[in-house]
Amino acid sequence: MKFQVSGIHIDIGDSLREHVESSLGDVISKYAQRPTDAHIAFSKDSSEFVCESTVHLSTGLTAQARAHAFEIYDAFDKCCDKIEKQMRRYKRRLKNHHQERAAPVESLAASSYILQSSDMDSDDNEPDSLQPIIIAESTTKIKSLSVGEAVMQMELNNAPVLIFRNDRSSGLNVVYRREDGNIGWIDPTGKI
Repeated sequence: MKFQVSGIHIDIGDSLREHVESSLGDVISKYAQRPTDAHIAFSKDSSEFVCESTVHLSTGLTAQARAHAFEIYDAFDKCCDKIEKQMRRYKRRLKNHHQERAAPVESLAASSYILQSSDMDSDDNEPDSLQPIIIAESTTKIKSLSVGEAVMQMELNNAPVLIFRNDRSSGLNVVYRREDGNIGWIDPTGKI
């Protein structure tokens, strides 16, 4: 297990680093057979410490958590509890009782854009060009997953939507959280 503990404008001491590695290591080894790496970042937000952790597993799943507290150790402990809760929730799937993945999860490169929101209230203020302004552009990975794994990945990342390549159909699919709290699945078929 590889740990990367870092501080954003904060010096991380050996004591905190050892506490992170032992506590998070115990949690991960309890619920996952083959973890690969974990990244834990500490920062200070006004009077509170913020701990953000990301745990990558060899199954392709990523668990993320964020917590804040007045003490840096408390912030980490809260964050570690959140990771443990996520991993406990998906323990059966994480242990691969149903199906062992022979090959690692495939990922495709894709572009990701952040568009500027428009605050127009009426049609009078409509601009000549309706093209949105791109604020940020980055490259992201699209993983090859089953629908169940995609839903689990979306929930572990606490994301509203996840685009993935379906293992069965090899097509691009989308899972998303609906307003009623249920999960929606878009599986486009046919040609436009």
